[in-house]
Amino acid sequence: MRLQDIQPTTAVSAVMLRRASRLGTNSSNGRAMAGDASQSVYEVARQQLHVSAVPDTLPCREDEFAEIYGHLYNTIEERNSMCLYISGVPGTGKTATVHEVIRSLQESVEAEDLPEFQYIELNGMKMTEPTQAYTQLWQAITGDKVTSKHAAQLLEKHFSTPSPRRHTYVVLMDELDLLVTKSQSIMYNFFDWPHRPHAKLVVVAIANTMDLPERMLHHKVSSRLGLTRINFQPYSYHQLMTIVQSRLEGCMAFDSDAIELCARKISAVSGDARRALDVCRRAVEIVEADWRRDAEKPRKDKAGAAASRPLVTMMVIDRAVKEMYASGHIAFIQSASLQQKVFLVALRAAIRKAGIPEVSLGDVAFIHRQLCQMHKLTMPSYEQIAKICSQLGATRCILTESSILDVHQQVRLAIAEDDIAVALRPDPVLRKIAVS
Repeated sequence: MRLQDIQPTTAVSAVMLRRASRLGTNSSNGRAMAGDASQSVYEVARQQLHVSAVPDTLPCREDEFAEIYGHLYNTIEERNSMCLYISGVPGTGKTATVHEVIRSLQESVEAEDLPEFQYIELNGMKMTEPTQAYTQLWQAITGDKVTSKHAAQLLEKHFSTPSPRRHTYVVLMDELDLLVTKSQSIMYNFFDWPHRPHAKLVVVAIANTMDLPERMLHHKVSSRLGLTRINFQPYSYHQLMTIVQSRLEGCMAFDSDAIELCARKISAVSGDARRALDVCRRAVEIVEADWRRDAEKPRKDKAGAAASRPLVTMMVIDRAVKEMYASGHIAFIQSASLQQKVFLVALRAAIRKAGIPEVSLGDVAFIHRQLCQMHKLTMPSYEQIAKICSQLGATRCILTESSILDVHQQVRLAIAEDDIAVALRPDPVLRKIAVS
Protein backbone atom coordinates (compact mmCIF):
# COMPACT_ATOMS: atom_id res chain seq x y z
CA MET A 1 0.00 0.00 0.00
CA ARG A 2 1.23 3.45 -0.89
CA LEU A 3 1.52 6.06 1.84
CA GLN A 4 -0.73 8.48 -0.09
CA ASP A 5 -3.51 5.87 -0.10
CA ILE A 6 -3.72 5.83 3.71
CA GLN A 7 -6.39 8.11 5.14
CA PRO A 8 -6.59 10.53 6.84
CA THR A 9 -3.44 11.92 5.22
CA THR A 10 -3.48 15.08 7.35
CA ALA A 11 -3.21 13.06 10.56
CA VAL A 12 -0.39 10.94 9.14
CA SER A 13 1.50 14.03 7.94
CA ALA A 14 1.15 15.71 11.34
CA VAL A 15 2.40 12.71 13.27
CA MET A 16 5.32 12.23 10.87
CA LEU A 17 6.38 15.81 11.59
CA ARG A 18 6.22 15.12 15.34
CA ARG A 19 8.16 11.91 14.75
CA ALA A 20 10.89 13.77 12.87
CA SER A 21 11.20 16.27 15.71
CA ARG A 22 11.55 13.38 18.19
CA LEU A 23 14.38 11.97 16.10
CA GLY A 24 16.14 15.30 16.54
CA THR A 25 15.43 15.19 20.27
CA ASN A 26 16.97 11.71 20.49
CA SER A 27 20.13 13.05 18.84
CA SER A 28 20.24 16.03 21.18
CA ASN A 29 19.90 13.74 24.19
CA GLY A 30 22.77 11.65 22.84
CA ARG A 31 24.98 14.72 22.49
CA ALA A 32 24.03 15.84 26.01
CA MET A 33 24.99 12.47 27.45
CA ALA A 34 28.23 12.47 25.51
CA GLY A 35 29.10 15.79 27.08
CA ASP A 36 28.54 14.58 30.66
CA ALA A 37 31.88 14.98 32.38
CA SER A 38 31.03 12.34 34.98
CA GLN A 39 30.94 9.62 32.31
CA SER A 40 33.67 8.44 29.99
CA VAL A 41 32.99 8.22 26.27
CA TYR A 42 33.04 4.45 26.62
CA GLU A 43 30.40 4.44 29.37
CA VAL A 44 28.12 6.63 27.26
CA ALA A 45 28.61 4.40 24.21
CA ARG A 46 27.84 1.23 26.21
CA GLN A 47 24.65 2.76 27.58
CA GLN A 48 23.45 4.03 24.21
CA LEU A 49 24.20 0.74 22.47
CA HIS A 50 22.40 -1.46 24.99
CA VAL A 51 19.46 -3.27 23.35
CA SER A 52 17.19 -2.26 26.25
CA ALA A 53 17.82 1.45 25.55
CA VAL A 54 15.08 1.64 22.89
CA PRO A 55 14.76 5.21 21.58
CA ASP A 56 11.37 6.91 21.43
CA THR A 57 11.62 7.00 17.64
CA LEU A 58 13.16 4.23 15.53
CA PRO A 59 15.16 5.29 12.47
CA CYS A 60 14.68 3.45 9.15
CA ARG A 61 11.08 2.42 9.85
CA GLU A 62 9.32 5.59 8.68
CA ASP A 63 7.20 3.88 5.99
CA GLU A 64 6.10 1.04 8.27
CA PHE A 65 5.27 3.52 11.05
CA ALA A 66 3.16 5.68 8.71
CA GLU A 67 1.28 2.67 7.33
CA ILE A 68 0.49 1.19 10.75
CA TYR A 69 -0.45 4.61 12.15
CA GLY A 70 -2.71 5.36 9.19
CA HIS A 71 -4.59 2.07 9.51
CA LEU A 72 -5.10 2.36 13.27
CA TYR A 73 -5.95 6.09 13.28
CA ASN A 74 -8.59 5.61 10.59
CA THR A 75 -10.14 2.59 12.33
CA ILE A 76 -10.26 4.22 15.79
CA GLU A 77 -11.65 7.49 14.41
CA GLU A 78 -14.48 5.70 12.62
CA ARG A 79 -15.03 3.35 15.59
CA ASN A 80 -14.61 0.33 13.35
CA SER A 81 -12.71 -2.94 13.75
CA MET A 82 -9.82 -4.54 11.89
CA CYS A 83 -7.06 -7.17 11.97
CA LEU A 84 -3.49 -6.08 11.26
CA TYR A 85 -0.93 -8.83 10.77
CA ILE A 86 2.72 -7.76 11.09
CA SER A 87 5.47 -10.23 10.19
CA GLY A 88 9.25 -10.20 9.95
CA VAL A 89 12.33 -11.93 11.31
CA PRO A 90 13.48 -11.10 14.87
CA GLY A 91 15.32 -7.83 15.41
CA THR A 92 13.61 -5.83 12.67
CA GLY A 93 11.77 -3.35 14.92
CA LYS A 94 8.22 -4.74 14.69
CA THR A 95 7.21 -4.42 18.35
CA ALA A 96 9.12 -1.16 18.91
CA THR A 97 7.39 0.43 15.89
CA VAL A 98 3.95 -0.62 17.13
CA HIS A 99 4.74 0.78 20.59
CA GLU A 100 5.73 4.07 18.96
CA VAL A 101 2.49 4.11 16.97
CA ILE A 102 0.45 3.54 20.13
CA ARG A 103 2.26 6.40 21.92
CA SER A 104 1.50 8.70 18.99
CA LEU A 105 -2.16 7.65 18.95
CA GLN A 106 -2.41 8.30 22.69
CA GLU A 107 -0.97 11.78 22.10
CA SER A 108 -3.72 12.35 19.53
CA VAL A 109 -6.31 11.29 22.12
CA GLU A 110 -4.85 13.74 24.66
CA ALA A 111 -5.03 16.48 22.02
CA GLU A 112 -8.70 15.54 21.49
CA ASP A 113 -8.03 14.71 17.83
CA LEU A 114 -9.03 11.08 18.27
CA PRO A 115 -11.69 9.20 20.30
CA GLU A 116 -10.48 7.35 23.39
CA PHE A 117 -9.36 3.76 23.04
CA GLN A 118 -8.07 1.10 25.43
CA TYR A 119 -4.70 -0.42 24.62
CA ILE A 120 -4.12 -4.02 25.76
CA GLU A 121 -0.88 -5.93 25.21
CA LEU A 122 -0.67 -9.72 25.21
CA ASN A 123 2.66 -11.50 24.77
CA GLY A 124 2.90 -15.20 23.98
CA MET A 125 6.38 -15.29 25.51
CA LYS A 126 4.93 -14.34 28.92
CA MET A 127 2.21 -16.99 29.00
CA THR A 128 2.62 -20.51 30.32
CA GLU A 129 -0.39 -21.67 28.27
CA PRO A 130 -1.76 -20.11 25.04
CA THR A 131 -5.30 -20.13 26.48
CA GLN A 132 -4.17 -17.55 29.04
CA ALA A 133 -4.72 -15.02 26.24
CA TYR A 134 -8.46 -15.25 26.91
CA THR A 135 -8.05 -14.75 30.66
CA GLN A 136 -5.67 -11.80 30.27
CA LEU A 137 -7.84 -10.04 27.69
CA TRP A 138 -11.01 -10.39 29.77
CA GLN A 139 -9.19 -9.20 32.89
CA ALA A 140 -7.86 -6.15 31.02
CA ILE A 141 -11.36 -5.28 29.79
CA THR A 142 -13.33 -5.87 33.01
CA GLY A 143 -10.81 -6.28 35.83
CA ASP A 144 -12.25 -9.74 36.60
CA LYS A 145 -10.10 -12.87 36.57
CA VAL A 146 -11.84 -16.04 35.42
CA THR A 147 -10.80 -19.36 33.92
CA SER A 148 -9.66 -19.37 30.32
CA LYS A 149 -12.69 -21.40 29.18
CA HIS A 150 -15.12 -19.02 30.88
CA ALA A 151 -13.19 -16.01 29.60
CA ALA A 152 -13.48 -17.27 26.01
CA GLN A 153 -17.26 -17.56 26.40
CA LEU A 154 -17.54 -14.09 27.96
CA LEU A 155 -15.40 -12.52 25.24
CA GLU A 156 -17.52 -14.17 22.54
CA LYS A 157 -20.65 -12.65 24.05
CA HIS A 158 -18.97 -9.28 24.69
CA PHE A 159 -17.84 -8.74 21.10
CA SER A 160 -21.13 -10.03 19.67
CA THR A 161 -23.37 -7.76 21.75
CA PRO A 162 -23.93 -4.11 20.72
CA SER A 163 -22.98 -1.44 23.27
CA PRO A 164 -23.20 2.25 22.27
CA ARG A 165 -20.94 3.31 25.15
CA ARG A 166 -18.14 0.91 24.28
CA HIS A 167 -14.83 2.45 23.27
CA THR A 168 -12.44 0.82 20.81
CA TYR A 169 -10.05 -1.84 22.07
CA VAL A 170 -6.60 -2.04 20.48
CA VAL A 171 -5.10 -5.44 21.32
CA LEU A 172 -1.46 -6.20 20.52
CA MET A 173 -0.78 -9.93 20.26
CA ASP A 174 3.00 -10.14 20.31
CA GLU A 175 4.84 -13.43 19.66
CA LEU A 176 1.75 -14.87 17.97
CA ASP A 177 3.83 -17.91 16.92
CA LEU A 178 3.79 -19.06 20.56
CA LEU A 179 -0.02 -18.88 20.82
CA VAL A 180 -0.56 -21.60 18.24
CA THR A 181 -2.60 -24.62 19.42
CA LYS A 182 -3.62 -27.87 17.73
CA SER A 183 -7.19 -26.65 17.18
CA GLN A 184 -6.00 -23.12 16.24
CA SER A 185 -9.07 -21.81 18.11
CA ILE A 186 -7.15 -18.92 19.74
CA MET A 187 -5.83 -17.54 16.46
CA TYR A 188 -9.20 -18.01 14.79
CA ASN A 189 -11.18 -16.31 17.56
CA PHE A 190 -8.88 -13.30 17.84
CA PHE A 191 -8.94 -12.83 14.06
CA ASP A 192 -12.71 -13.46 13.84
CA TRP A 193 -13.97 -11.19 16.66
CA PRO A 194 -13.08 -7.94 14.84
CA HIS A 195 -15.50 -8.99 12.06
CA ARG A 196 -18.47 -8.90 14.43
CA PRO A 197 -20.61 -5.83 13.64
CA HIS A 198 -20.41 -4.31 17.14
CA ALA A 199 -16.95 -5.47 18.29
CA LYS A 200 -14.99 -2.17 18.04
CA LEU A 201 -11.89 -4.32 18.26
CA VAL A 202 -8.52 -3.76 16.59
CA VAL A 203 -6.19 -6.77 16.73
CA VAL A 204 -2.52 -6.15 15.89
CA ALA A 205 -0.77 -9.52 15.64
CA ILE A 206 3.03 -9.76 15.44
CA ALA A 207 4.77 -12.95 14.31
CA ASN A 208 8.05 -14.06 12.77
CA THR A 209 6.35 -16.03 9.98
CA MET A 210 4.78 -14.16 7.06
CA ASP A 211 2.17 -16.81 6.17
CA LEU A 212 1.38 -18.17 9.63
CA PRO A 213 -2.43 -17.73 9.25
CA GLU A 214 -2.44 -19.68 5.96
CA ARG A 215 -0.34 -22.45 7.45
CA MET A 216 -2.37 -22.77 10.62
CA LEU A 217 -5.89 -22.04 9.37
CA HIS A 218 -7.73 -23.49 6.40
CA HIS A 219 -7.12 -21.35 3.30
CA LYS A 220 -10.82 -20.49 2.92
CA VAL A 221 -10.98 -19.45 6.57
CA SER A 222 -7.81 -17.33 6.44
CA SER A 223 -8.94 -15.56 3.24
CA ARG A 224 -12.37 -14.85 4.74
CA LEU A 225 -10.77 -13.21 7.78
CA GLY A 226 -9.29 -10.56 5.47
CA LEU A 227 -6.13 -9.61 7.34
CA THR A 228 -4.29 -6.38 6.53
CA ARG A 229 -0.62 -7.32 6.25
CA ILE A 230 2.65 -5.48 6.76
CA ASN A 231 5.98 -7.26 6.41
CA PHE A 232 9.17 -5.90 8.01
CA GLN A 233 12.17 -6.73 5.84
CA PRO A 234 15.56 -7.45 7.51
CA TYR A 235 17.66 -4.32 7.86
CA SER A 236 20.11 -3.61 5.06
CA TYR A 237 23.67 -2.68 5.95
CA HIS A 238 22.89 0.99 5.17
CA GLN A 239 19.99 0.88 7.66
CA LEU A 240 22.08 -0.89 10.31
CA MET A 241 24.72 1.81 9.92
CA THR A 242 22.08 4.51 10.40
CA ILE A 243 20.70 2.77 13.50
CA VAL A 244 24.11 2.44 15.17
CA GLN A 245 25.14 5.98 14.21
CA SER A 246 21.89 7.40 15.63
CA ARG A 247 22.65 5.68 18.94
CA LEU A 248 26.18 7.12 18.96
CA GLU A 249 25.24 10.68 17.99
CA GLY A 250 27.74 13.02 19.68
CA CYS A 251 29.73 10.13 21.16
CA MET A 252 33.16 9.94 19.52
CA ALA A 253 34.01 6.32 20.35
CA PHE A 254 33.96 4.72 16.88
CA ASP A 255 35.84 5.01 13.66
CA SER A 256 33.26 5.36 10.85
CA ASP A 257 34.71 2.39 8.96
CA ALA A 258 34.22 0.22 12.04
CA ILE A 259 30.47 0.87 12.10
CA GLU A 260 30.23 0.07 8.39
CA LEU A 261 32.10 -3.22 8.85
CA CYS A 262 29.79 -4.25 11.68
CA ALA A 263 26.71 -3.37 9.61
CA ARG A 264 27.96 -5.36 6.62
CA LYS A 265 28.81 -8.44 8.69
CA ILE A 266 25.45 -8.52 10.49
CA SER A 267 23.36 -7.76 7.39
CA ALA A 268 25.07 -10.66 5.61
CA VAL A 269 23.83 -13.07 8.30
CA SER A 270 20.47 -11.86 9.58
CA GLY A 271 19.83 -8.10 9.37
CA ASP A 272 19.10 -8.17 13.11
CA ALA A 273 19.64 -4.73 14.64
CA ARG A 274 20.01 -6.19 18.13
CA ARG A 275 22.99 -8.26 16.99
CA ALA A 276 24.64 -5.20 15.47
CA LEU A 277 24.20 -3.31 18.72
CA ASP A 278 25.57 -6.26 20.72
CA VAL A 279 28.67 -6.47 18.51
CA CYS A 280 29.33 -2.73 18.80
CA ARG A 281 28.78 -2.79 22.55
CA ARG A 282 31.20 -5.69 22.93
CA ALA A 283 33.74 -3.80 20.78
CA VAL A 284 33.50 -0.83 23.16
CA GLU A 285 34.12 -3.13 26.13
CA ILE A 286 37.23 -4.56 24.42
CA VAL A 287 38.69 -1.12 23.65
CA GLU A 288 37.90 0.17 27.14
CA ALA A 289 39.53 -2.85 28.80
CA ASP A 290 42.65 -2.47 26.63
CA TRP A 291 42.81 1.26 27.36
CA ARG A 292 42.49 0.78 31.12
CA ARG A 293 45.15 -1.92 31.08
CA ASP A 294 47.54 0.35 29.16
CA ALA A 295 46.74 3.27 31.46
CA GLU A 296 47.85 1.25 34.48
CA LYS A 297 51.29 0.68 32.98
CA PRO A 298 54.02 3.12 34.11
CA ARG A 299 54.53 5.79 31.42
CA LYS A 300 56.58 8.94 31.20
CA ASP A 301 53.81 10.93 29.58
CA LYS A 302 50.90 10.06 31.88
CA ALA A 303 48.90 13.14 30.92
CA GLY A 304 49.07 12.21 27.23
CA ALA A 305 48.18 8.62 27.97
CA ALA A 306 45.10 9.67 29.93
CA ALA A 307 43.95 12.10 27.25
CA SER A 308 44.23 9.76 24.26
CA ARG A 309 41.39 7.29 24.28
CA PRO A 310 41.58 4.84 21.37
CA LEU A 311 38.59 4.50 19.04
CA VAL A 312 36.80 1.31 18.10
CA THR A 313 38.40 0.31 14.80
CA MET A 314 37.67 -2.30 12.13
CA MET A 315 40.13 -4.69 13.80
CA VAL A 316 38.24 -4.43 17.10
CA ILE A 317 34.89 -5.04 15.36
CA ASP A 318 36.34 -8.09 13.65
CA ARG A 319 37.60 -9.34 17.01
CA ALA A 320 34.18 -8.75 18.63
CA VAL A 321 32.35 -10.59 15.84
CA LYS A 322 34.71 -13.57 16.02
CA GLU A 323 34.42 -13.62 19.82
CA MET A 324 30.63 -13.55 19.67
CA TYR A 325 30.48 -16.32 17.08
CA ALA A 326 33.22 -18.38 18.74
CA SER A 327 31.44 -18.64 22.07
CA GLY A 328 28.29 -20.22 23.42
CA HIS A 329 25.93 -21.97 21.01
CA ILE A 330 27.96 -21.35 17.88
CA ALA A 331 31.06 -22.97 19.38
CA PHE A 332 28.93 -25.93 20.52
CA ILE A 333 27.40 -26.42 17.05
CA GLN A 334 30.83 -26.32 15.42
CA SER A 335 32.10 -28.99 17.82
CA ALA A 336 29.02 -31.22 17.43
CA SER A 337 29.01 -34.45 15.45
CA LEU A 338 27.99 -34.50 11.78
CA GLN A 339 24.59 -36.08 12.49
CA GLN A 340 23.91 -33.64 15.33
CA LYS A 341 24.55 -30.76 12.92
CA VAL A 342 22.24 -32.30 10.34
CA PHE A 343 19.56 -32.74 13.02
CA LEU A 344 19.72 -29.03 13.91
CA VAL A 345 19.41 -28.07 10.24
CA ALA A 346 16.49 -30.49 9.87
CA LEU A 347 14.78 -29.07 12.97
CA ARG A 348 15.17 -25.53 11.65
CA ALA A 349 13.70 -26.61 8.29
CA ALA A 350 10.76 -28.37 9.98
CA ILE A 351 9.99 -25.26 12.07
CA ARG A 352 10.09 -23.03 8.99
CA LYS A 353 7.86 -25.42 7.05
CA ALA A 354 5.29 -25.67 9.86
CA GLY A 355 5.41 -21.96 10.67
CA ILE A 356 5.33 -22.68 14.40
CA PRO A 357 8.18 -22.96 16.92
CA GLU A 358 7.39 -26.53 18.01
CA VAL A 359 7.27 -29.61 15.75
CA SER A 360 7.17 -33.37 16.18
CA LEU A 361 10.31 -35.51 16.23
CA GLY A 362 8.79 -37.55 13.39
CA ASP A 363 8.70 -34.48 11.11
CA VAL A 364 12.31 -33.65 11.99
CA ALA A 365 13.45 -37.24 11.42
CA PHE A 366 11.81 -37.32 8.00
CA ILE A 367 13.65 -34.16 6.88
CA HIS A 368 16.88 -35.39 8.52
CA ARG A 369 16.81 -38.57 6.43
CA GLN A 370 15.91 -36.60 3.30
CA LEU A 371 18.93 -34.32 3.79
CA CYS A 372 21.22 -37.30 4.28
CA GLN A 373 19.91 -38.92 1.11
CA MET A 374 20.23 -35.71 -0.95
CA HIS A 375 23.78 -35.00 0.17
CA LYS A 376 24.99 -38.64 0.19
CA LEU A 377 25.53 -38.83 3.96
CA THR A 378 25.13 -41.93 6.12
CA MET A 379 21.42 -42.57 6.63
CA PRO A 380 20.59 -42.90 10.37
CA SER A 381 17.67 -44.98 11.61
CA TYR A 382 14.73 -43.38 13.42
CA GLU A 383 16.08 -44.89 16.65
CA GLN A 384 19.47 -43.21 16.07
CA ILE A 385 17.78 -39.87 15.32
CA ALA A 386 15.82 -40.15 18.57
CA LYS A 387 19.12 -40.71 20.40
CA ILE A 388 20.62 -37.61 18.71
CA CYS A 389 17.56 -35.65 19.80
CA SER A 390 18.07 -36.82 23.38
CA GLN A 391 21.76 -35.82 23.30
CA LEU A 392 21.00 -32.33 22.02
CA GLY A 393 18.20 -31.98 24.56
CA ALA A 394 20.67 -32.74 27.35
CA THR A 395 22.82 -29.80 26.20
CA ARG A 396 19.77 -27.47 26.24
CA CYS A 397 20.49 -26.64 22.60
CA ILE A 398 16.95 -27.84 21.90
CA LEU A 399 13.93 -28.30 24.15
CA THR A 400 12.06 -31.60 24.20
CA GLU A 401 9.15 -33.27 25.98
CA SER A 402 10.87 -35.41 28.58
CA SER A 403 7.84 -37.65 29.16
CA ILE A 404 7.55 -38.84 25.55
CA LEU A 405 10.20 -40.84 23.74
CA ASP A 406 8.72 -41.50 20.27
CA VAL A 407 8.05 -39.76 16.94
CA HIS A 408 5.21 -37.73 18.50
CA GLN A 409 7.61 -36.02 20.90
CA GLN A 410 7.49 -32.23 20.47
CA VAL A 411 10.83 -30.50 19.80
CA ARG A 412 11.85 -26.85 19.52
CA LEU A 413 15.07 -24.86 19.11
CA ALA A 414 16.53 -23.18 22.18
CA ILE A 415 19.02 -21.19 20.10
CA ALA A 416 18.67 -18.54 17.40
CA GLU A 417 18.12 -19.94 13.90
CA ASP A 418 20.86 -17.82 12.32
CA ASP A 419 23.37 -19.25 14.85
CA ILE A 420 23.08 -22.51 12.92
CA ALA A 421 23.86 -20.86 9.58
CA VAL A 422 26.78 -18.90 11.05
CA ALA A 423 28.23 -21.95 12.83
CA LEU A 424 28.07 -24.16 9.74
CA ARG A 425 29.29 -21.59 7.24
CA PRO A 426 32.97 -22.75 7.47
CA ASP A 427 31.94 -26.42 7.07
CA PRO A 428 32.51 -27.49 3.42
CA VAL A 429 29.94 -30.31 3.64
CA LEU A 430 27.15 -28.70 5.65
CA ARG A 431 27.47 -25.13 4.38
CA LYS A 432 25.12 -25.82 1.43
CA ILE A 433 22.60 -27.58 3.64
CA ALA A 434 22.61 -24.81 6.26
CA VAL A 435 21.80 -22.04 3.80
CA SER A 436 19.19 -24.02 1.83
